[in-house]
Amino acid sequence: MAGDEGEQDTAARLTAWVRGRVQGVGFRWWVRSRALELGLTGAATNLGDGRVEVVAEGPRKSCERLLALLHSAETPGEVAGVVERWENPRGTFSGFTER
Repeated sequence: MAGDEGEQDTAARLTAWVRGRVQGVGFRWWVRSRALELGLTGAATNLGDGRVEVVAEGPRKSCERLLALLHSAETPGEVAGVVERWENPRGTFSGFTER
């Protein structure tokens, strides 16, 4: 079981592209608030095609929780879909920003 704990604590980088009605509805602010509550660093950025790109780094379990929240009915606006990519963290963020 100790191995499971170590895997959950492993740092990860989640990039999630969220589509739907997610711009102009407080979505990035909401993502930033949830990410900070989870102890994650990163950014939420509006893209020109109407999606929001969410990049979060921190414990994998916290990143997974943020991903679950992105899929939930709790988000502002309306999420039509989320595409995710997992990588090793790069350590390039300080805090969590809205762009």
